[in-house]
Formats: sequence, C-alpha cells, structure tokens
Amino acid sequence: MTQQQKKVRIESIRERLDLYKKREAEMLSGGVQSYGVGSRNATRYNTDLSTIRSAIKELEDELAELEGGGARRKALGVIPRDW
Repeated sequence: MTQQQKKVRIESIRERLDLYKKREAEMLSGGVQSYGVGSRNATRYNTDLSTIRSAIKELEDELAELEGGGARRKALGVIPRDW
C-alpha cells in the first residue's frame, strides 16, 4: 500500500468513525423511536447499540494499525545446543 493510499484509507476510516460516534451519542441522548398501540407502548433504537459499539471498536483498531506505521515485532527464540 502506497503512502497516498494509506492516507486516503485513514481519512475514510476517520470519517466513518466520526459518523458512528455521532450515532452512538444520538442514541444515548434519547434518539429512540417510541410508539403505542392501545394501552401498550414500545420504545426501540433504529439500530442496535451493540452493533454501533462493535463497529467503533473495529474502526479504532484498524486506524491504530494503519497509523502505527512499520512492521510488527516478531518474537524470535534461539535455542543454544551443545553438539
């Protein structure tokens, strides 16, 4: 992935992350749908809060990986042997 592609990808992820965070805040501040039939009332979110939160977590992880830069560290073990 080139640097330009990486920048575009990071910007895209940030935009999506902002939208998800705004949606989460809206849901937590009363963005629910309420309706009633007769003596029964129902209240629900238009989207599932756990779905929003899992998407936020995935985007944050992907963003951290892209912004982290270089290669990941690898564990390397050496076993000395006496021949």
